[in-house]
Amino acid sequence: MIRFLINNDFVELNEARADLTLLQFIREHRKKTGTKEGCAAGDCGACTVVLVEPTSPDNPKKLNYRTVNSCITLMSAVHGKQLLFVEHLSDGKHLHPVQQALVEHHGSQCGFCTPGFIMSMFALYHSNTQPNRDEVLHALSGNLCRCTGYRPIIDATLAVCKQTPHDQFSAREDETLAALMSLSNERPSGTANIHTPTTREALKALVKKYPQAQLVAGSTDLSLQFTQQLKEVQTLISVTHVDTLKQCTKNKHSLTIGAAVPLSDAAPLLLNAFPQAAELVTRFASLPIRNQATIGGNVANASPIGDMPPLLLALNATLHLDNGEKVRTLPISEFFTGYRKTVLANDEWISAIELPLKQPNQTLAAYKISKRFEDDISAVCAVFNVTLENGKVEAIRSGFGGVAAMPSTCTSLESVLKGKQFSSNECLNLGKQVLFDAFTPIDDVRASAAYRKTVLANLWHRFWLESQTANNIETRVVQHA
Repeated sequence: MIRFLINNDFVELNEARADLTLLQFIREHRKKTGTKEGCAAGDCGACTVVLVEPTSPDNPKKLNYRTVNSCITLMSAVHGKQLLFVEHLSDGKHLHPVQQALVEHHGSQCGFCTPGFIMSMFALYHSNTQPNRDEVLHALSGNLCRCTGYRPIIDATLAVCKQTPHDQFSAREDETLAALMSLSNERPSGTANIHTPTTREALKALVKKYPQAQLVAGSTDLSLQFTQQLKEVQTLISVTHVDTLKQCTKNKHSLTIGAAVPLSDAAPLLLNAFPQAAELVTRFASLPIRNQATIGGNVANASPIGDMPPLLLALNATLHLDNGEKVRTLPISEFFTGYRKTVLANDEWISAIELPLKQPNQTLAAYKISKRFEDDISAVCAVFNVTLENGKVEAIRSGFGGVAAMPSTCTSLESVLKGKQFSSNECLNLGKQVLFDAFTPIDDVRASAAYRKTVLANLWHRFWLESQTANNIETRVVQHA
């Protein structure tokens, strides 16, 4: 049984297809058609809805409003949460403040994308942060406008989010929190086709009982098999309620992130430890995707164009692989074996990702090249992590996506450049040549092989130039001090 709230109503789901998406449930089971289907891939935002859940105990906010793409969100994701879609916002007599703001700023024309924008605005409205323009752009990311243009939509969002949240939802906050707390105290049992274990022992038992069942966390990749390829699946095992997969810890040596932690929750920890990774973390799809997607899932699917594996390779991350009885650790450099293939055993799952903390003599940079700035797949992804001793290359860890059949590193980059003066033109030119020759990428709709090889070499040039500038600034600061 999966229990959740739809607005103020308790809902119990005892039976459902394993591949039933939230969008299908809303439109076909609940007959609410305000939420639209556009791309069925989490790319356009027309299907955006909001999931509400209690915040962590140390957070002064009582409830967290989180946007998700309902077209690729499975029903296992809603247990213990409140589901809100566009029909819930008006009180029947008056438009909600975010709806009224969109009217007043002329932000809606054909209206097909409007419900998604409204729900993203609504979630930001309840963040009570009085956001600036950049924060508004991040909140609206993943919502594509078909005809109006973004300026009036952004203006409407800025205007309404200057206000303190005051609507029927804020008025019922204590009541909603109590209802959600009562649901969260009940362990989910899932349905006959959707299994939702809460402990590693229960997960182990389900993996043994259903050896062909796929494990799912955020479903942002897996659901494309259902919505795009029209595949059917009989049984799924959701890991989103397993407490041990949702824990994050940090010590003086490393940062460990649970495999089922949504990327938007992991992002503050990641960026605090590795601010140079912002290009990958903030451009990972869009906010509704990051609210569901997990680093564990991004690694486990072994996509050659995943954004996180290149970063993890460059950071020399260690994967924690669990089978319910014991946990083994493995360098991520030994995890991928081919296109969508890994060393993960049939009875194992990724439980955590451990990242060694950056050292003072390391220079780190991450680059993502894609046709769109946000919500797009990498044509080339490159991460460089260079350790210097007295200005000379001591070690180089690297990670690349989009240039091979699997996320890859380039060991020859270190072997050729080790001991070289990093600021020298020799180091620049040798690095470019090594990277140009290192991979044999393919031609596809995102980029040609020749383009990828050239871009990869040029990214080393960019990294080298930016590193010289950064090191010169640091030297001047030290001398001035």
